[in-house]
Amino acid sequence: MDRLDHLEHLDKHLVDELAQVARETVRDELREQTRKQRRTATLYAASGAVALYAGGALAVALGLALATGLPGWAAALIAAVILGVAAYALRGAARPKHNHHPAAPAHVVGGTPPAGPPGGLGTPYPPMPNTAPGTGADLGEDLEGPHHRA
Repeated sequence: MDRLDHLEHLDKHLVDELAQVARETVRDELREQTRKQRRTATLYAASGAVALYAGGALAVALGLALATGLPGWAAALIAAVILGVAAYALRGAARPKHNHHPAAPAHVVGGTPPAGPPGGLGTPYPPMPNTAPGTGADLGEDLEGPHHRA
């Protein structure tokens, strides 16, 4: 029996050692991936900051160009309106293309169900039942049961 107990101890030791090696390997891999993602995020942030300054310089250049023929306040106002329109257009381009009808009915009784999204993934929500859930009327059950009968 001592030999089997010794083998069981060796198996447990081997499992613990393999688990430790697996943990260290996963930790090292995650550390490497995090380092790469951190570098990418830093480059995106720096790119955004530089683009912000470039936009500011463009706004100043536009204002100065307009100021050659207009008063300074009018040139600044026109530059602000142009940048506001550009910001609105960019915001609209970033939004997903959805139907902008508020409170459209999800299902018309007796009609056809609404069309699915353009990606062909089916309806974005489950179909509406004709009766309230849990009433049993949709299953044809006797809701009163035998205890209510006289």
